Amino acid sequence: MAKADAWGAPGGTAFGRREARSDGLAGNTRLIAEPAYRRLLAAEPLLRRSIPALIIMFLLIIAVLRFLSLMNERDEIERDAKAILALAAGQLASSIAADATMGSTPGAIQDLLESTGRQGAMGRSHVLAITDSAFKIIAVSPQSMHWEGRSLDGVVQGGQPLFMFGDRAGVMEVSIGGQDWYAAVSLANGRKGASAAFVPREAVFDAWRKTVSLNVTLFVLTAGVLIIILYAYFGQAARAQAADRIYLEAHQRIDMALVRGRCGLWDWDMVRGKMYWSRSMYDMLGYEPCDTMLSFGEVDEIIHPEDGDLFELANRIVAREIDHIDQVFRMRHADGQWVWMRARAHVIDPEAPEIQLIGIAVDVTEQRHLALRSEAADLRLRTAIENINESFVLWDSSERLIMCNSKYQQDNGLLDRDVMPGAPRAVLEERMLAFASERRLANTNGPQGGVTFERQLADGRWLQVNELRTRDGGTVSVGSDITQIKLHQEKLVDSERRLMATIHDLSLARRAEEERARELVELNRKYMKETERAEAANRAKSEFLANMSHELRTPLNAIIGFSELMERRLFGPLGSPRYEEYATDINGSGKYLLGVINDILDMSKIEAGQFALDQEEIDLCPLIRETVRVVSLQAAEKSITVETRIADSLTLFADRRAIKQILINLLSNAVKFTGQGGHISVRARSISSALILTIEDNGCGIPKAALSKLGRPFEQVQNQFSKSHAGSGLGLAISRSLAELQGGALKIRSTESVGTIVSVRIPIRKAAQAVRAAA
Repeated sequence: MAKADAWGAPGGTAFGRREARSDGLAGNTRLIAEPAYRRLLAAEPLLRRSIPALIIMFLLIIAVLRFLSLMNERDEIERDAKAILALAAGQLASSIAADATMGSTPGAIQDLLESTGRQGAMGRSHVLAITDSAFKIIAVSPQSMHWEGRSLDGVVQGGQPLFMFGDRAGVMEVSIGGQDWYAAVSLANGRKGASAAFVPREAVFDAWRKTVSLNVTLFVLTAGVLIIILYAYFGQAARAQAADRIYLEAHQRIDMALVRGRCGLWDWDMVRGKMYWSRSMYDMLGYEPCDTMLSFGEVDEIIHPEDGDLFELANRIVAREIDHIDQVFRMRHADGQWVWMRARAHVIDPEAPEIQLIGIAVDVTEQRHLALRSEAADLRLRTAIENINESFVLWDSSERLIMCNSKYQQDNGLLDRDVMPGAPRAVLEERMLAFASERRLANTNGPQGGVTFERQLADGRWLQVNELRTRDGGTVSVGSDITQIKLHQEKLVDSERRLMATIHDLSLARRAEEERARELVELNRKYMKETERAEAANRAKSEFLANMSHELRTPLNAIIGFSELMERRLFGPLGSPRYEEYATDINGSGKYLLGVINDILDMSKIEAGQFALDQEEIDLCPLIRETVRVVSLQAAEKSITVETRIADSLTLFADRRAIKQILINLLSNAVKFTGQGGHISVRARSISSALILTIEDNGCGIPKAALSKLGRPFEQVQNQFSKSHAGSGLGLAISRSLAELQGGALKIRSTESVGTIVSVRIPIRKAAQAVRAAA
């Protein structure tokens, strides 16, 4: 507030409002000088000021009146000329119609033309012509005798209505020989002939033009006299006006140059605390121009507070500490943004008691932003160059250092003081560490592709240096560490040698393999022969066993039958208890041997493909119960309980004998390997179009390692629980084969000392299809 009072600055924020201000500083307002001719005219009396207007009005009235008179006279001349032509053409046509015999006397026709011209008061410029029905000129005025014999429409252009309508077409403007003429045509004798009258347009208005020239000359002389009279009066005013115009044009040029150059003029009156801005200053800052001078407070209000204090600067100038200003600061634009300005000013007369500064202010916002962007881009570029893994150095066209990164210093052993910008390249190369080796590589891009070197440093590392020319004639050099590539190359060379040796060994091995392949082919051929012999022997064995069924069963049936007779004593007592025991043993051994032979024969038939299935619809409930009753006697001897869980209605289309044999084999195994007082469960259910038959016991179980052997012919699992049970080991194999023949499968799950679960799955869908096929 103290600063505002000291410099007389008004308070408030009036700056920037786009309206004329009245702040009581009219006495200090700098006004543009009013033109001198305006001041001169303002001092003259009212009458004197009206003289130029009266003279001009007088001249205008005379000019208008005389112009109207001349135009009226011209119209009368034109009407008279057209009337004379129409009358002459009509009279000539009437004369032709009245004198029908004149066509045979050329002299009479010429006399008629001359008499008509005299009667019509025609001049030498008028032309009269007579034509026949084809508009061919047969007579014409003497001054136009060259028309005679020509067609009238060939002489006259633009007169077709005259040839068609005659008198009704009136008088028309036509063209004859490239000149404008007035023409009138009258038809006679039922269009058997015609008369025409012509006059040049130039001849009609010749006298009128002379009158116009005379009137114009008189008007010009009168106006010239009046202008000469007024010249002395307006001489001084004209000179003042010219000077003012020159001033205004110069001022406009200066304003235009300032606006285009983004700069403005300002005048600082230190005594009054006022500042004058040119129009360009307002345009740069977006404010409405005004003629009043600005106060310090108004200007200081739009200057950024961080860029300086206008009052402090004024105090220093008043104290004669400085006599000029050169400062960059920000000023607030009308839209609220900050504009960077550079102000330069100088005291006009340092010795004068009243200090006044005049200077310019330039908008440097774009330069400022460009400098900031350039600085940021330069910083990013230097950071990127410093952070790359390659060494980088840039030389100018004079082979002087511009910039390099720390990688370049490390590779060449240079210190920070050595790589100052401007250092000669030759001096830096003398201070570099010596290379262990250096080799120039051939460039595939030609001489314009730059130069490439391979250098080995003193520490053993390898560098590949690429040097390229820049557009300004400088050189940029980039060095890449290729130590690993070199090591890989050495390894590749060594690997190549090893590879060649390996290829040689492989060629030898290939020949050996070819020999072994030939041996394998021979062995395979022999193996195939042996396989065929084995298969033939196996088929012969199966066929032999199948064919030997009668020979093996007949003696066994006799042994079993006679042993039963002896055991039952049908022919009397044996005489000794020991013979009875022997008979019982013979009967048991025969039955056991018969069962083994039956199993072997059944397995042989299955393997030989001679086991025929007789499929039929089976009710499983009675079949399973019948099978359970068969093995129930064996189970009762060991106090084993047999539990059945079967659905009431369960049918299957299959071989009854095969299903019964599967059940007997599985139940017999369950009873055989279940201990005293054990438990056996038989379940049958239909799931997902298949029959699932499950037999579960809590017997000795099967070791996990032996589960894979079960189901193979003549395979038995022996442990401490089962080694006392005799058997051929074909029961499970036969059951699995019979299940697979009917499209099913057999699975075994067992835990040693816990029990065994055997599941048989036979599909029902295939059975239903078989039923439909049989039907």
